[in-house]
Amino acid sequence: MRNQIDHTEGPETDQSLVARKDRLLALMRHKDYVPMKVKELAILLGVPKEERPRLQAVLDVLLAEGKIGISKRGKYALAENFLVRGTFIGNRKGFGFVAREPIPGKEKEPDIFVAEQDSLNAMDGDTVQVVLLYGKENRKRKNPEGRVVRVLERAHREVVATYEKCRHFGFAVPINQRLGSDIFIPEEASMEASTGERVLVEIIDYGSERKNPEGRVLEILGRLDEPGVDILSVAKAYGFEAEFPPEVLSEVAGIPSEVLSEEYEGRRDLRSLPTVTIDGEDAKDLDDAITLSKENGLFRLGVHIADVSHYVKEGTALDREALSRGTSVYLTDRVIPMLPKELSNGICSLNEGVPRLAFSCIMEIDEKGRVLGHELTKSVILVDRRMTYTAVNAILEGDENLTSEYEEFVPLFRRMKELSDLLREKRKKRGSIDFDFPESKILLDEKGRPVEIRPYERNAATMLIEDFMLLANETVAEDFYWQGQPFVYRTHEKPDSEKIRELALLISNFGYHLKMGQEEIHPKELQKLLAGIQDSPEEALISRLTLRSMKRASYQPECIGHFGLAARYYCHFTSPIRRYPDLQIHRIMGECLAGGMTDRRKEHYEEILPGVCSQCSSKERQADEAEREVEKMKKCQYMAGHIGQSYDGVVSGVTGWGMYVELPNTVEGMISLSALDGDYYEYDENRHRLVGVSTGKVYSLGQRLRVRVISVDTVGCTIDFLPEGEDEE
Repeated sequence: MRNQIDHTEGPETDQSLVARKDRLLALMRHKDYVPMKVKELAILLGVPKEERPRLQAVLDVLLAEGKIGISKRGKYALAENFLVRGTFIGNRKGFGFVAREPIPGKEKEPDIFVAEQDSLNAMDGDTVQVVLLYGKENRKRKNPEGRVVRVLERAHREVVATYEKCRHFGFAVPINQRLGSDIFIPEEASMEASTGERVLVEIIDYGSERKNPEGRVLEILGRLDEPGVDILSVAKAYGFEAEFPPEVLSEVAGIPSEVLSEEYEGRRDLRSLPTVTIDGEDAKDLDDAITLSKENGLFRLGVHIADVSHYVKEGTALDREALSRGTSVYLTDRVIPMLPKELSNGICSLNEGVPRLAFSCIMEIDEKGRVLGHELTKSVILVDRRMTYTAVNAILEGDENLTSEYEEFVPLFRRMKELSDLLREKRKKRGSIDFDFPESKILLDEKGRPVEIRPYERNAATMLIEDFMLLANETVAEDFYWQGQPFVYRTHEKPDSEKIRELALLISNFGYHLKMGQEEIHPKELQKLLAGIQDSPEEALISRLTLRSMKRASYQPECIGHFGLAARYYCHFTSPIRRYPDLQIHRIMGECLAGGMTDRRKEHYEEILPGVCSQCSSKERQADEAEREVEKMKKCQYMAGHIGQSYDGVVSGVTGWGMYVELPNTVEGMISLSALDGDYYEYDENRHRLVGVSTGKVYSLGQRLRVRVISVDTVGCTIDFLPEGEDEE
């Protein structure tokens, strides 16, 4: 075996490298081979000590080609010994992550980082095999690194894109920027699409590391200036279809439009309790209703949630479609629902004045906000009033007209506010983090054009509903945890200590500090930070920086707690019309209440829940991306009508290529370095600022700045600003 590797002197040639690679691979394919370190391989092959760097170089080449892998202990073997299967999660910057397929009974392992050059031709959502590259870990990134070696299943056969016509060919630029490469379209496959048109493209060749994917236009969806085309094309691009399949609609047609008397059987009749829903003015899918009384210092809070599981049975076409969608998607002026409107707006919605089937979580709460006892039951309820956040908030602020109109329910709303304050204070004491920065409210005209953008502010009414839903979710999660039943938990892991240290460095520029324990931070410290910045000019900026430093919440079959809420037990139980995890929980609850959770059913849930959690987490992420994409698009369309106008803003990000500025209406634009005349600016990464070499002028994170809108790209969704007073040239 000594001659397996030729260690003669002289420069490496292509021929000798190939020969060495082949010999090493032949050795590792031998049936008696066991993974070995470099030193062990050298001894086995008779490679002298001075020649080991050359052996290492050959191993590095084989690693780079994905033909071999290396273990945590530095042992080499064929790549298939290190292969991991999972879902590729693309990033618009080129790199990606692979989320490993869940293994029942095993703790979820971290996602695998894949550099752009190691992604093969994988696209977002593809099922892939990766080889782990132990020894390539980045200390700043705790994720293991890997290389995609095979794409097992494609997630996208068709892609929605914006067409760009060239002389004798074209390119389709995917709406979903996480898909990566533009798609080459031969002229004869373009359907004569024009630049700027939204098109549906079929991918016929996924390309390679050096070649773009190739496709053909199947359908021209329309131009961006046609009403509704922009929003619907984004929804389609992210895999959300407005229409339901015929087999689903057929099942829906067989569901009664009102509750039948025989369906009351086995349920608590709560129709006599004063019951209200409180939602936004435009809401049509009403998931939750509230009852509340107080006696002898104890509150009796009822959170009544639509019993969707009564109508959507496991394994039906309706159920499969709901799981496929995972969530309802809210896109500015429309909703793409998880369930057909006959259910979401009809029989499942807790509409005023009609009996509805519900799951009720009835809690007894003392004056310190502690839940002393609770009951979970199937029920029948009757909503007396359909209220809006605006109306309830006005009543709580003393609006005389509304107080008179809803006189019968005013004591209920005041009691709700009293309990809400108690619950919020209790959560605050344990360290729950409450992010309170404004979201965008974009108003459109009848043609879908944005006419106004304003921050969507929370008020006392929105907060009290939040408080009641949070309490019900915690109560249900804790109940089922101690029952030891299969379940779907909403989890939020502790943030990485590196990201918290980066946040601490960032906020130190504003004079704020964070206290960390041994490599960890308690949510109470972040809560103190957010309280300290309240009403300050940098409040919105630091809130967002804090949010970005934390991990993303997800669904898991294991209860690992919720860091942001400082909660040991948490789930999503309160929105089964628009979230599949809640519907899944209702099914489990129903079986347990009916005594039907046999060992066989337990095994069934333990088998399916990892996949359900993974699917729902993935679809939630896609829905968030689609919602952000539409919001960004509408903001660009709005600002296109305000070119040349000036606004006060705050520097929200500083990079080596420029800085981002956020306006009070939540619109964010960029000032590129190339646009800053009169000086050459250097990027001070540690202090997050740009410094003029000649003038010493500084632009720093959080700085207030008056800017002028100089250009808007409504296709690429970018907005360019210039500091007021700078030369446009």
